[in-house]
Amino acid sequence: MIDPDWIWGLVGGVLIGLGGAVYLLGNGRIMGASGILGGLVDGSGRRSAGERLAFLAGVVLLPVLLLPLYGTVDTHITENAVVLIAGGLLVGLGTRLANGCTSGHGVCGMSRLSARGIAATVVYLAAGGLALLIFRHGLGVV
Repeated sequence: MIDPDWIWGLVGGVLIGLGGAVYLLGNGRIMGASGILGGLVDGSGRRSAGERLAFLAGVVLLPVLLLPLYGTVDTHITENAVVLIAGGLLVGLGTRLANGCTSGHGVCGMSRLSARGIAATVVYLAAGGLALLIFRHGLGVV
């Protein structure tokens, strides 16, 4: 029998795409999570702070609200705190260097056929694959 986990990935992808479309149609801006958060941190998004905070609250609170429906969720995440912290810092650095993240470039940029979004997506997918090869298969830390 085929493992049905791919269905949850499909559902999640559709919801992220729908969220990006609603965000773009609702306020005319791209739904890039790192840009939304970055605008709050660096102060450039003060005028739209309410909608930014509402978006981030939804990202954080919705999984918490859905947890009772699913009980435990196996994420296969490492328990190595150093790896988690390093990974988070590297993702943050990468999003700043790329001027965006997977939701901005990968979902919204590619759907608009943005050359910059497509190029960024190719680069971060290649970098992620290389990191996996190095850290899991080379060093065995993930």
